[in-house]
Amino acid sequence: MKALEVSGLSFAYGPDSVLKDVSFALDRGSALYLLGPNGCGKSTLLGCILGFHHPGSGTILVEGKPVHRFSARQFAGMVSYVPQIHEKSFPYKVAEVVLMGRTVSHSAFSSPGKEDKRLALEALERVGLQGFAERRYTELSGGELRLVLIARALCQDSQLMLLDEPTAHLDFKHEINVLAILTKLIRDTGLTVLMASHSLNHPFYFENEGIDTRVALIDEGRIFQIGTPANVCTRENFYNVYGIESRVKVHHEEGKDRHYVISWK
Repeated sequence: MKALEVSGLSFAYGPDSVLKDVSFALDRGSALYLLGPNGCGKSTLLGCILGFHHPGSGTILVEGKPVHRFSARQFAGMVSYVPQIHEKSFPYKVAEVVLMGRTVSHSAFSSPGKEDKRLALEALERVGLQGFAERRYTELSGGELRLVLIARALCQDSQLMLLDEPTAHLDFKHEINVLAILTKLIRDTGLTVLMASHSLNHPFYFENEGIDTRVALIDEGRIFQIGTPANVCTRENFYNVYGIESRVKVHHEEGKDRHYVISWK
């Protein structure tokens, strides 16, 4: 059974069609990158899967079950989400923010228990933020905040995580740190990841780390091509979709897998 199946999905804002007959399937413990220009429909696709938008046609299955048949609580236990933009509106402690991921396991009027707090601390440790529990999350850097949001998603204990531009606005060190933590989570926990990104190198990073990785290159609301990073991230495809000349280099190291680096002319 697939972790996620999307078939014939279409969506429009009024008369403006945004997604057109989008179909793909995602195996458990794998990663799928959504690549494409601004406005191509990546975030809208995530929103349809999460129930933020109601598709005009098509089906979305999570673990073989249509998403509209899940209650909100059931769905939150199956799928977690790391948004692209998060406003730090109140000086919560980091542990409190992460514990918000446990609300799916409680009634509206119950409080987190010892097990919830243990899971929150464990999630912080998984993302390398042990010792941050008592920090005010309004005082965190952009990279630290992104890791806190990933920890919150982990605290939901779901097997499918959707991320919208998780490394946006991060410096190179924090960007690589986020990618390293996500690849480790996939290997260690069997997490399945669907990620929208603008970085053409990220899929190669995941693949080089031994993760079952595919890329869906989206253009004007349609999947232009889907497949392995090497098959999809080509000079020809980038020219057709982005309208820009590029170069894809292959670097060989003895005893190691191939490493791909994208550079622009």
